[in-house]
Amino acid sequence: MAVRDLLATIRDRRTLNATIFMPLVMIPLLTLGLPFLMGNLIGGKQTERQKVGVIGTLPAPLRSMLESDVKSESGAVLRSGVTLVPVTDAMKAVQDGDVEAVLKPAQPMPTQAGGQTATLEVYGKLASMSSEAGAVGKVQNVVEAYNRSLTVDRLKTMGLDEQTLTPVRVQAIDATPEQARRSGMLAFLIPMLMLQFILSGGMATAVDATAGEKERGTLESLLVTPVRRSEVVGGKLLATTLTALISALFSVAGFVVTGFVVAQLRARQDGGSLASEMSSMMGGQLTLTLPGVLALLGIGLSSALLISALLIAISIYARSFKEAQTYIAPLSMLIVIPVIMLQFADFLNFSTAVYATPLIGSMIALLDTVKGTVTTPHALLAILGNLLGALLVSMVARRSFGREEIIFRN
Repeated sequence: MAVRDLLATIRDRRTLNATIFMPLVMIPLLTLGLPFLMGNLIGGKQTERQKVGVIGTLPAPLRSMLESDVKSESGAVLRSGVTLVPVTDAMKAVQDGDVEAVLKPAQPMPTQAGGQTATLEVYGKLASMSSEAGAVGKVQNVVEAYNRSLTVDRLKTMGLDEQTLTPVRVQAIDATPEQARRSGMLAFLIPMLMLQFILSGGMATAVDATAGEKERGTLESLLVTPVRRSEVVGGKLLATTLTALISALFSVAGFVVTGFVVAQLRARQDGGSLASEMSSMMGGQLTLTLPGVLALLGIGLSSALLISALLIAISIYARSFKEAQTYIAPLSMLIVIPVIMLQFADFLNFSTAVYATPLIGSMIALLDTVKGTVTTPHALLAILGNLLGALLVSMVARRSFGREEIIFRN
């Protein structure tokens, strides 16, 4: 029975794409491409030289600081300076794109601390991330450094040094596990991606083996053969679970390959560059120990079994292939909505009982596995919750296969 349904699945190239090709392509794009894209975009704005308009007069030291590049010890440019050009209308120059920002002193700018103060108006598209990462952000950083330099010069005339400004210094030491740092801000996406690919991998087989056979008229002839209904349900569940599990395995392979590629790319980047810092912060590198791999596979297998049972139980009630797809669509929300909460996992304290909740516990345990904080009891609870859920849903599916009003529903 399972072989029969698997052969029907293999003949459909779209199913193979959803099971094998999509996990191997989409996971690297989202977990590797997105962090590096964001890092390179923001880092690129920092190393790009923008035009900044000036209305009025700026002190010579401030102009020099704005136009100078900031370099690392190796000589790489971490933040390039800006090109200052005179303009007459600040709003028009920014809106027309002639310059990215405009500086306009509201009062004469001070050249030493302790005297008068002045306001420097900065015109820019403040709602634009590109502007904030580019000219506007650079101006803010340079003005802060300029203010500090004036203050330090004033302290020197009083016989004091720069340490006077910071009598207490805070040294932050990151105690986050190495694996959790590597997974970064996008770690919460991994449970969603893995379960979504399990769902998409098993969906075609489940729908074709139930509503598809009902629509073709082959389900009735199958049920009149000398095969017990439990064997029919078990075969279809096995076939669906296998295709879903294959998708899960290729998802894990995509994560592992992504982690290796990220490690190689980061080794070539300048460690002090903004692009490197941004990509490291967002994450994308998955490194697992042997217990972590076993936990990932166990949770993936049990999740595939539960999702497959849900797909079979829902699809058998549908009258057609298309109707079954409509019924199954809300299952995606069962995965997406909890993932939204996983973004705030650091603010939540999960009790041990939550790990026993089918699918929900799997997502939390998967996130813990990615971060390297999963414990054996929590992983086992997540697996057990999925298995119990799969058993209950399979019993519902078995009962549906024994009801003529469902089998012959048209």
